[in-house]
Amino acid sequence: MSNFIVKKVAVLGAGVMGAQIAAHLANAEVPVVLFDLPAKEGDPNGIVKKAIDGLKKLEPSPLATKDRVAYIDAANYEQHLEQLKGCDLIIEAIAEKMEWKDDLYRKISPFIAPDAIIASNTSGLSINRLAEGLPANLRPNFCGIHFFNPPRYMHLVELIATRETKPELLDNLESWLVSRLGKGIVRALDTPNFVANRVGVFSILAVMHHTQQFGLGFDEVDGLTGPLIGRPKSATYRTADVVGLDTMAHVIKTMQDTLPNDPWHKYYAAPAWLQALIAKGALGQKTRCGIFRKDGKVIKVLDLAAQDYRDSAGEVNAEVLAILKNKNPAEKFAQLRASSHPQAQFLWAIFRDIFHYVAVHLEGIAHNARDVDFAMRWGFGWAQGPFETWQAAGWQAIAEAVREDIAAGRAMSDAPLPAWVFERVEQGGVHAAEGSYSASAKTLQPRSTLPVYQRQIFPERVLGEKAAQGETIWENAGVRLWKLPQIDGDIGILSFTTKMHALGRDVILGAQEAVARAEKGLKGLVVWHEAPFAVGANLKEVAEGLAAGKFDLLDEYVGEFQKASMTFKYAKVPVVAAVQGMALGGGCEFLMHCAKRVIALESYIGLVEAGVGLIPAGGGCKEFAIRAAQSATKTGGGDVFEFIQPVFMTIAMANVSKSGAQAKELGFAQETDRIVFNANELLYVAIREARALFEAGYYPKLSPRGVKVAGRTGIANCEMMLANMKEGGMISEHDYKVAKAAATALCGGDVEGGSLVDEAWLLTVERKLFVELLKTEKTQQRIQHMLETGKPLRN
Repeated sequence: MSNFIVKKVAVLGAGVMGAQIAAHLANAEVPVVLFDLPAKEGDPNGIVKKAIDGLKKLEPSPLATKDRVAYIDAANYEQHLEQLKGCDLIIEAIAEKMEWKDDLYRKISPFIAPDAIIASNTSGLSINRLAEGLPANLRPNFCGIHFFNPPRYMHLVELIATRETKPELLDNLESWLVSRLGKGIVRALDTPNFVANRVGVFSILAVMHHTQQFGLGFDEVDGLTGPLIGRPKSATYRTADVVGLDTMAHVIKTMQDTLPNDPWHKYYAAPAWLQALIAKGALGQKTRCGIFRKDGKVIKVLDLAAQDYRDSAGEVNAEVLAILKNKNPAEKFAQLRASSHPQAQFLWAIFRDIFHYVAVHLEGIAHNARDVDFAMRWGFGWAQGPFETWQAAGWQAIAEAVREDIAAGRAMSDAPLPAWVFERVEQGGVHAAEGSYSASAKTLQPRSTLPVYQRQIFPERVLGEKAAQGETIWENAGVRLWKLPQIDGDIGILSFTTKMHALGRDVILGAQEAVARAEKGLKGLVVWHEAPFAVGANLKEVAEGLAAGKFDLLDEYVGEFQKASMTFKYAKVPVVAAVQGMALGGGCEFLMHCAKRVIALESYIGLVEAGVGLIPAGGGCKEFAIRAAQSATKTGGGDVFEFIQPVFMTIAMANVSKSGAQAKELGFAQETDRIVFNANELLYVAIREARALFEAGYYPKLSPRGVKVAGRTGIANCEMMLANMKEGGMISEHDYKVAKAAATALCGGDVEGGSLVDEAWLLTVERKLFVELLKTEKTQQRIQHMLETGKPLRN
């Protein structure tokens, strides 16, 4: 990898995007100076300080932990431009007005260091035109850097070069964005709205056009264009409300003004109903009224025919639903096209027109088809990009169907499909193992060879690409032990293979066997698989045991679970957990027992057993009791309960970390654990951590003896908190019972405060309490409800 490092960033513009870009830089521990205009009254930095305060209140939070906000300094253009001299990256994120940007560039140019990178976060203005606002000596250091909203969570960043941008600058910036900020990069051409917004906004316009053509309701269309077709839950019209109807209209107008010769130009206009809503100030979520609005708990939707709002229903026809559930893409598209139902005709029409659009525009808007597909997946949350969807459904059949519809006047444009579409029939489409088709270069283009991508052993793939192959060492019905000789053949990889990586008997026993095999023939073990890390115990197996009244077997099951955790903790080789996504309940307990953790920033970790009326019993309570005793010893033998109290509340309230970084604050991870911003690098980093531990002479710690516990005094203190919560109506009688059991386990059982116990004692206490709770009717009801609905029951 390059030695390129960004030590300090200036973000110009403290609006929604500027402030959240600053927040994500702060997440990565990159100091930021956030600029805006001086306030007209009071503190000159008032505008920026208000924006920074706003970051603390947003949900989902742009900040990985609340303390990251300390990395953001407030500044204004009148007093603090000198600070730009110490910044090696300057990101402009002000309003989309060319003359404003020109004026700002003139103002800042004298203060920019010679080697600093200047980048605009414009969502669609010409990067070459913007560069003209800078002096000639700075233009080689200028490019577009288009983040998507919200910047912490949206994977896509589009990088756009000007005619003068230095190639090595883009390579360095891409590498840094990928690894340090965790982004997926698409190198976009300097065309209006670049790649994702160009295709995404057209897709929305096509949906709007066909909504009216087929006489469908906005809610009906959202029912059709969400998860059923691999799009986000917010679908089309809810997305428009969230983005802001005025913002949507602005992006549409950019296309209207800048693409006069586009074959679809007549559709680049906000529909009359959209313009009417904007004129009334109904701009969507930010004004609490747009296409949808909420009346109390009832969601209403605009009915164009009635010119009023009605209750939102969004029902999908049963015949159409059956077609959408067909897992054969070729059959699915053939059935949609053949159906006479308006909903099916609508779906075929929106897919047909997006296929048509990307085929015609591929040469002019993107380097290759892979970039278009990744842009839509990463920037708009599509499960598959348009070219992948087309190829999966049969390249030739779809191409011929689109051509027929164009000839018959059914498509939105009469522009013919380009010749290359039919030239690719023999190859079956645009994606292949060796690369993706470039219409401009008329060849397949392989992936980037930048060294940063060597850290992604299993990068996200498009249809047709092959994954790296591993060598299986051993497997059972729940786990696979394997290795990657091409990376490090001495480090084993343990992957759970169950649905959602639930921890059933096969996983628990398989994990023990995998560690035993690693101890005999490997130098380390990494627990890794794609997200989620693990959603906890296999409740179906637990429910079956409850139904049969086999509490002795359930007790044995918990014992094996504890044994698996302890096997990780005391393995003769280092066990490293590579965590991404949810790591709940037993999943959290497993990672707590590993020698080290490598955690993706977007990891949500917690001991959530209280939600099903249980307590952590895979060693979670035991581990926290030990850590509390150790912390008390480090502070001069103080009160153990001081360290138990926050953990008790975390477990009792089933709190889950909102980031990998926050998992450290909650005690699920250690300060020395690595937080990785790009989840695709997890396995690479974890393998190297395991190797480093081995090379440093790793050996397991001794099991602690003489663990000082809080005992009855600690339990009584917890009960005082619970009594107040119960009296205030915050918890139920059964919540109280479950939380008291957690307190008892954390405090070492029914013993005198300050008693000394060992690890085996603590495990026995939590296991007995767990099984006793399993025998209660209300816990059994909670387990059954979770299995049936996927949601916790309050009883």
